[in-house]
Formats: sequence, C-alpha cells, structure tokens
Amino acid sequence: MTMALELAERGRGRTSPNPMVGAVLVNDGTVVGRGYHARAGEDHAEVIVLEDAGDRARGATLYVNLEPCCHYGRTPPCVDAIIKAGVKRVVAAMVDPFEKVAGKGIARLRDAGVQVDVGLLEDKARQLNEMFIKYASTGRPFVILKMALSLDGRIATRTGDSKWITCEESRLRVHQLRNQVDAVLVGRGTIEADDPSLTTRLPDRDGKNPIRVILDGKARMPVHARVLTDGSGTPVWVVAGASADRGQVETLRKAGAEIISIADNDGRIEFDAILRKFGRRGVASLLIEGGKGVFTEALRSGEVDKLVVFVAPVILGGGDRFIAVGDIGVDRLADALKLHHVTVERVGDDVMIQGYLLRT
Repeated sequence: MTMALELAERGRGRTSPNPMVGAVLVNDGTVVGRGYHARAGEDHAEVIVLEDAGDRARGATLYVNLEPCCHYGRTPPCVDAIIKAGVKRVVAAMVDPFEKVAGKGIARLRDAGVQVDVGLLEDKARQLNEMFIKYASTGRPFVILKMALSLDGRIATRTGDSKWITCEESRLRVHQLRNQVDAVLVGRGTIEADDPSLTTRLPDRDGKNPIRVILDGKARMPVHARVLTDGSGTPVWVVAGASADRGQVETLRKAGAEIISIADNDGRIEFDAILRKFGRRGVASLLIEGGKGVFTEALRSGEVDKLVVFVAPVILGGGDRFIAVGDIGVDRLADALKLHHVTVERVGDDVMIQGYLLRT
C-alpha cells in the first residue's frame, strides 16, 4: 500500500478533478504490476496495473489507495476490468466519497466473489487526496490560504514594498503549490501593487499553470496587468460583482479576461458564492495568495481549509495598513481561529507553518 501511495503521488496536480490513485498487483508474494493515474481523461491506475501484469493478474491481490470506480465517466468502470482479469483480492485504503461510487465498487467486487478489505493506511490515503475528498463530498474546492509575513505580521513595508519578504526557497515552495492546484486567487489590490504573473516556474521541470483568478468586485483592475499581457495562454478569470460597470466589464473581457459575475453588495462578494460557482465549473482546489482584504474575507467566511504561512526573520513595522489580516470578528481569545495537525519546517532562512482550520 505504501508503494501504491507513492505511485499515486506522481499524478499530483495533473489528475483533477479526479483523485490521485496508485495500484500494485502482488501474486505469490511477488510484485507483478504497478500503475498510477497520470492525468484526467487517461486510463485509471487499475487498468494500467492490469495491463502491466498481464496474465499474472489472475489470482493476484490488488493494492489500491482508493476504492475502484464502478461507473462510466471518461473511462469505463475499473471494477469490470478487475473482475475480468481474475483478481482474487482487493485491498483498498479507503472508500471513494464520490456519490456515484461510495461503496458501490466494493459491493460489486464482492458480488463477483472478489475478497475486499478496506482501511489499510487510510489516514495517509485521505491526506494524499484531501483536495479530491473535499470536492467530491461538497462540490466545492479545497481552499489553501498562503501568506508570506514578517515576524511582526506584515505583508509589506509602510511604502507598500513587498518583493521579496521571504527567501528564494520559500518562493519555490509557492510555485510548487501552484503546480498542484486548479486555480490561484488574488485581489485587485495585489495586481495593482505587485503586478504578479501568477504562473508556475519550477527549475527542474515544466510547471502547470493554474487558472489565474482576480477578485475585483467593481471590475477596475488595469488592462495592462501582466496576467492579461504575458502571452502565457493561461486563463484569467475576473470575479466581478453583478453591479459592476458594464463598460469596465467589457473592457476587461476584450483584454482577454473571462468575467465571472456574482451577486454583490456594493462590490463585496461572499466567498461562499465564489466557491459554489467555482465548484460548478470543475475547480477542485484553490490557492489564495493575497492580499490583506482577500485574506480577511476568506478567513471571516470560514471557507479556508488549510493555511500555509511563510515567516521571514525580518521586522517591518509601519502601522496597521499592511498587516496580513484585518478584522475577522474575533473578540476573545476563545474565539480565535485554531489550527490542528500543525507542522513547522525550516525553509531557507524562513519558517513554514502549515495547518488545517478547525470548524465549530
């Protein structure tokens, strides 16, 4: 199963909205086949491992980190291929939360006389596919909020200079995050202040560019922004309020942006509405990168699943204008947003803190 999980990891960032799945076939104590799902629309891990094993799959045990599918999607049901190949036993790490599967694949295998055991290394399997599990269970993307801060909680100096607070190694980690998600979101203020490209740049391989999303309730972002002029061909979505000026909306559309119109209150758009809209458009994972207004609204909404915070060993001062997070409605320490499963790692000169938000 550890081998299956390691194989599944190879598909990270390429299988969405499908899960990452790895599979290993063992016959008479010998590994006879390996496979993983490399990209959405391509063969699933179970089909690949059966092809790899050939006739040696008959009577073998299949280890897979997720329940095999039993429905027609872009590819036929994997359970049919498993049964036809004569696999004797299936060991699955976890049940698939997708409603079209959700135990039905296991039941079909058992009905065909295949022994099925579930739960081996389930915690690791759930962590591996945390984005898929959230999306399959709720129809909304898994949300990661990334911050880069000074020791005193600032995201820029008093003049607005924010390049670069964190070290090069931390910035590489951010590009690795972009490589794993479907979309990355910033506010109009970040576009105006930093003019980021929001693309993925990795030194050792080609990165996958996520959909670039700008939250701009009144559709006032500059048309000369790098995300609209860099020629990368990566989609740009501008989330604008339904009340935004039609002329400005049309100007952004002509500049190459796709306008995602959502009901608003004087330019303010609820995060819940954004996530519901994104989920319907097949976005299974979303990385929020800035700035203060977006951080504040996202955290206030209770829609953030995971925090990734890079803290640099610098002190900036400069008042409250460029603190990372504004008022999120916490009056008492008992009401503070709390993280669990926290990890702390040294990254270059910085410290990276990761954790999941507890929900009451």
